[in-house]
Amino acid sequence: MSAGVEERRGSVRGAVSPTPAAPPRPAARSRRRRAFGTAGPGETVLRYALLVVVLLIAIGPFLWQLSTSLKGAGEDIYTTNPSLIPSQPTLDNYARVLDAIPVWQYIGNSLLVAALSVGGNVVFSTLAGFAIARLRWRGRRIVLAVLLATLVLPGEATIVSQFVTIRDLGLADSLVGVALPGMVAALNVLLMYNAFRVIPEEIDQAAIVDGANAWQRLVGIGLPSVRGTIAVIAIFSFIGAWDDFLWPLIVLTTPEHFTLTIGLQYLAGTFTNDQRLIAAGTMIAFVPIAILFASLQRYFFRGVEEGGVKG
Repeated sequence: MSAGVEERRGSVRGAVSPTPAAPPRPAARSRRRRAFGTAGPGETVLRYALLVVVLLIAIGPFLWQLSTSLKGAGEDIYTTNPSLIPSQPTLDNYARVLDAIPVWQYIGNSLLVAALSVGGNVVFSTLAGFAIARLRWRGRRIVLAVLLATLVLPGEATIVSQFVTIRDLGLADSLVGVALPGMVAALNVLLMYNAFRVIPEEIDQAAIVDGANAWQRLVGIGLPSVRGTIAVIAIFSFIGAWDDFLWPLIVLTTPEHFTLTIGLQYLAGTFTNDQRLIAAGTMIAFVPIAILFASLQRYFFRGVEEGGVKG
């Protein structure tokens, strides 16, 4: 009888004892080991290859212009086997550009136009964006719709009306007339509107309960949260004003008022066969943009991903 009981106990223990799990298959282990969003070796190589191609397309012309501007007169720049590194590097081309045209005067004119454009866009776009995003007033949605509609129009469609307006204001052939149409852009207003809109409404309500007016909320709450977007607007406004060629060409007629982009055309016309001088002038025009971006790059990348409020 005891033997029968022991047999039943053994069978029960065998029935309830856990069976060892089968080892996972190699394919399942590899799938679990590869996290979501990670790439395999082949995909990683392809990504880096595409990045190298994009990098060459982006900075290749810049490197070639820099190399050409540093090549001496005895070096052939039209050879069938071009070299990126000059065999006779020299800064004589930059000195010849300074002698050929009043570069510093043109740079000063361009800096004045760019400063007016940056200041106007930062101030007016910030005020307009805050008013549309954080204040409640009649017609706010209509104004926002009009701003969105203006983005559809190309700049060339309104350039004639802009010139007539500038002429009637007596600002033709002046640097203020060049800067005035670009001192506030609809796109910049929409960027500031979007930056202010993501600030939680509860923060505004708490400030109103504490007695803060609209100006105090803009200075104390809004501006600290949108500094990155302001840097983006400043960089884009500077580049747009600095590189603009068509509008200054239409407004300005006196050589003393020319901006750098127009002045460089004299260089191209005078030294058409010497691409070294043209490349040197191009690099002179590029330097201020590089300095500005290097100074504001951390704010620029912060503005690109801006949208959160730190607690």
